[in-house]
Amino acid sequence: MAFGVNRRELHEWKTQVKNGQIAFLTHFWIDERFPGCYTVTKVGCSDLGKLAEWGRAYQLNPDWIHRDKHFPHFDLFGDKQRQILKDEGKWEHMRRFRI
Repeated sequence: MAFGVNRRELHEWKTQVKNGQIAFLTHFWIDERFPGCYTVTKVGCSDLGKLAEWGRAYQLNPDWIHRDKHFPHFDLFGDKQRQILKDEGKWEHMRRFRI
Protein backbone atom coordinates (compact mmCIF):
# COMPACT_ATOMS: atom_id res chain seq x y z
CA MET A 1 0.00 0.00 0.00
CA ALA A 2 1.37 3.41 -0.98
CA PHE A 3 0.51 6.80 0.47
CA GLY A 4 1.98 10.26 0.95
CA VAL A 5 2.19 11.22 -2.72
CA ASN A 6 -0.23 13.45 -4.60
CA ARG A 7 -1.56 13.31 -8.16
CA ARG A 8 0.69 16.10 -9.39
CA GLU A 9 3.84 14.34 -8.14
CA LEU A 10 2.73 11.05 -9.65
CA HIS A 11 1.91 12.72 -12.96
CA GLU A 12 5.31 14.47 -13.05
CA TRP A 13 7.11 11.18 -12.33
CA LYS A 14 5.18 9.37 -15.06
CA THR A 15 5.87 12.15 -17.57
CA GLN A 16 9.60 12.14 -16.79
CA VAL A 17 9.76 8.34 -17.05
CA LYS A 18 7.92 8.35 -20.40
CA ASN A 19 10.32 11.06 -21.65
CA GLY A 20 13.35 8.88 -20.93
CA GLN A 21 14.54 10.81 -17.88
CA ILE A 22 15.77 9.23 -14.66
CA ALA A 23 12.90 10.10 -12.30
CA PHE A 24 12.49 9.70 -8.54
CA LEU A 25 9.24 9.15 -6.65
CA THR A 26 9.31 8.47 -2.92
CA HIS A 27 6.28 7.55 -0.85
CA PHE A 28 5.29 5.87 2.36
CA TRP A 29 4.84 2.15 1.95
CA ILE A 30 3.73 -0.86 3.95
CA ASP A 31 4.67 -4.35 2.80
CA GLU A 32 4.88 -7.28 5.20
CA ARG A 33 7.73 -8.75 3.12
CA PHE A 34 9.98 -5.86 4.19
CA PRO A 35 9.60 -5.31 7.94
CA GLY A 36 11.08 -2.07 9.19
CA CYS A 37 10.87 -0.38 5.77
CA TYR A 38 8.24 2.36 5.70
CA THR A 39 9.21 4.19 2.51
CA VAL A 40 10.17 3.23 -1.01
CA THR A 41 11.72 5.26 -3.81
CA LYS A 42 10.86 4.30 -7.36
CA VAL A 43 13.59 5.32 -9.80
CA GLY A 44 12.17 5.01 -13.28
CA CYS A 45 13.09 5.58 -16.91
CA SER A 46 11.49 4.28 -20.10
CA ASP A 47 14.95 3.85 -21.64
CA LEU A 48 15.90 0.49 -20.10
CA GLY A 49 19.54 0.81 -21.15
CA LYS A 50 19.82 4.20 -19.46
CA LEU A 51 18.06 2.90 -16.34
CA ALA A 52 20.31 -0.17 -16.17
CA GLU A 53 23.44 1.99 -16.57
CA TRP A 54 22.24 4.35 -13.84
CA GLY A 55 21.62 1.35 -11.57
CA ARG A 56 25.04 -0.16 -12.22
CA ALA A 57 26.61 3.02 -10.85
CA TYR A 58 24.95 2.08 -7.53
CA GLN A 59 25.63 -1.66 -7.76
CA LEU A 60 22.00 -2.39 -8.68
CA ASN A 61 21.58 -5.48 -10.80
CA PRO A 62 19.62 -4.76 -14.02
CA ASP A 63 17.62 -7.93 -13.28
CA TRP A 64 16.11 -5.97 -10.36
CA ILE A 65 14.37 -3.55 -12.72
CA HIS A 66 10.61 -3.88 -12.40
CA ARG A 67 9.84 -4.14 -16.10
CA ASP A 68 6.47 -2.49 -15.97
CA LYS A 69 5.11 -2.05 -19.50
CA HIS A 70 4.79 1.73 -19.15
CA PHE A 71 6.93 2.68 -16.15
CA PRO A 72 10.03 0.49 -15.69
CA HIS A 73 11.76 1.24 -12.39
CA PHE A 74 13.98 0.14 -9.54
CA ASP A 75 12.44 -0.03 -6.06
CA LEU A 76 14.81 1.35 -3.42
CA PHE A 77 14.36 0.98 0.32
CA GLY A 78 16.42 0.73 3.48
CA ASP A 79 20.09 1.68 3.58
CA LYS A 80 20.46 1.58 -0.22
CA GLN A 81 17.56 4.01 -0.61
CA ARG A 82 19.06 6.39 1.95
CA GLN A 83 22.52 6.33 0.36
CA ILE A 84 21.26 6.82 -3.20
CA LEU A 85 18.94 9.68 -2.22
CA LYS A 86 21.87 11.33 -0.44
CA ASP A 87 24.23 10.80 -3.38
CA GLU A 88 21.62 12.17 -5.81
CA GLY A 89 20.95 15.23 -3.63
CA LYS A 90 17.29 14.34 -3.10
CA TRP A 91 17.18 16.16 0.25
CA GLU A 92 13.48 16.99 0.00
CA HIS A 93 12.63 13.28 -0.35
CA MET A 94 14.74 12.53 2.72
CA ARG A 95 13.32 15.39 4.78
CA ARG A 96 9.70 14.84 3.84
CA PHE A 97 9.72 11.10 4.45
CA ARG A 98 12.23 11.18 7.35
CA ILE A 99 14.66 8.87 5.61
